[in-house]
Amino acid sequence: MLPLRRLLTAVRNSPLHLHLRRSCSSVQGEVRVRFAPSPTGFLHLGGLRTALYNYIFAKKYGGSFILRLEDTDQSRLVPGAAESIEDMLEWAGIPPDESPRRGGPVGPYLQSQRLDFYRQTAQQLIKSDHAYYCFCSSQRLDLLKKEALRSGQTPRYDNRCRHLRPKQVQEKLAQGAPHVIRFRLEAGVEPFQDLVFGWNHHEVAQVEGDPVVIKADGFPTYHLANIVDDHYMRISHVLRGSEWLISTSKHLLMYRALGWQPPTFGHLPLLMNRDGSKLSKRQGDIFIQSFKRDGVLPEALLDITTNCGSGFNNNQMGRRLDELISEFNPSKITTHSALLDLEKLPEFNRIHLQRRIEDEAECRVLIKDLQGQIQQAYTAEIQDKDVLQEDYIKRVLHLRKFRVKKETWEKFYADKLLKIFCDTKTVPFLSPQGHISSLKELLSPVYSYLWVRPSFTSQQVEALTSEAQHIASLVLKLIAERGEELAVDPLSKDLKALAKQTKATKYREVMKLLRLALSGLQDLHQHIFTE
Repeated sequence: MLPLRRLLTAVRNSPLHLHLRRSCSSVQGEVRVRFAPSPTGFLHLGGLRTALYNYIFAKKYGGSFILRLEDTDQSRLVPGAAESIEDMLEWAGIPPDESPRRGGPVGPYLQSQRLDFYRQTAQQLIKSDHAYYCFCSSQRLDLLKKEALRSGQTPRYDNRCRHLRPKQVQEKLAQGAPHVIRFRLEAGVEPFQDLVFGWNHHEVAQVEGDPVVIKADGFPTYHLANIVDDHYMRISHVLRGSEWLISTSKHLLMYRALGWQPPTFGHLPLLMNRDGSKLSKRQGDIFIQSFKRDGVLPEALLDITTNCGSGFNNNQMGRRLDELISEFNPSKITTHSALLDLEKLPEFNRIHLQRRIEDEAECRVLIKDLQGQIQQAYTAEIQDKDVLQEDYIKRVLHLRKFRVKKETWEKFYADKLLKIFCDTKTVPFLSPQGHISSLKELLSPVYSYLWVRPSFTSQQVEALTSEAQHIASLVLKLIAERGEELAVDPLSKDLKALAKQTKATKYREVMKLLRLALSGLQDLHQHIFTE
């Protein structure tokens, strides 16, 4: 018969118990969650995903989302990173309720401005004999590490200074000896239930030395600062990456030593590359600033980072933030890593761009944005100011929402021809892809004809046909004969009839010639048709 303790452990860790416990759990009381990045770098996809889950959790349960910047590692701070992190959260549509910029009732929200909290707490731990001064030099610690590695062991502090007598400690302090403060790890860590990983228990005292909580420069380490801040900021739930799961038992020992009630913990599975490799800041393209610069919509970024993971009742492309909040279900977060396929991002962006175009108010915002980008990109080249008019740009956007079939392309192509020869505002014909996935595409060379008059060479014309002058005469004659009676459908038929009046130029080449004249592009139309 199993001993009672082992029996309880077996029951707690059984899949049935975990399922029932997680399914029946409910969020009670005031919900306060936090995102606590370090401004030693700029916000990247992994950080955005952690912030997003915290934001969604807070809004799902009517709580508050707090941004706290853990800037205690002063040597590694990156200039501008702190401001940029909050900028990117606001751009992404998940602004904090309390933050260094916005303030709040439990500030300051920069750890470097909260040093008194940490020092007072460290002294409280020393007085209760849960912490002690350590005077070991960096040279001694290096020797311990080298000796452990040489013997094939995991490096750990040997807790030497926890055995110093009070008189020895006072003498060293009086002499001004450099020191840190270490927390005294003890055996007997109580199991805790994680919202994602279920029951957990790590006897950290058996595998680690006593951790530093106050460094020699007077700044706290993460282990102390995060529990002090979570306590005084009344954080109810800590949702962070699963890499902190093993450290949680250590943090719970500190909570117990201080007599504080710990928050509920939930450790989120990691966000990985599609091939299962770890996302790395060295990749360069995972920073949120880069996505913003490249024209990615924030809602597309939120959509793809949740679509590849778990925690929602349904999982489909095209969800906006309000839908993510509505469908969020913490009990559905799995322990499996989320595999992110950034090659799908253009499609996510296309879907959300289409939704913006179809919304009248949001479409006006897009038009205003595009007007500014066009003027910046083609300042000296724009000859017809009508291309900056709202109606024209709106038509451009609406013609590029969907892939189109050949007959649709022909109609728009004829429409452009009609408008140009009637000397009125032109409308664009379709791109090689038939649709766009970002506004920036409209500023690329392949779309320049939308904003500036196209140019082409006589060699390009001769490569298509030797009858260019004859075809131009036929087109002008057609315009003169039809006049204001010209319409898209008849013009398409007229152009086919026009091609039959040439000696050796087929309809296909006639259309290529007109394409070149109207856009400056050639040999592309054969790629635009959908099946």
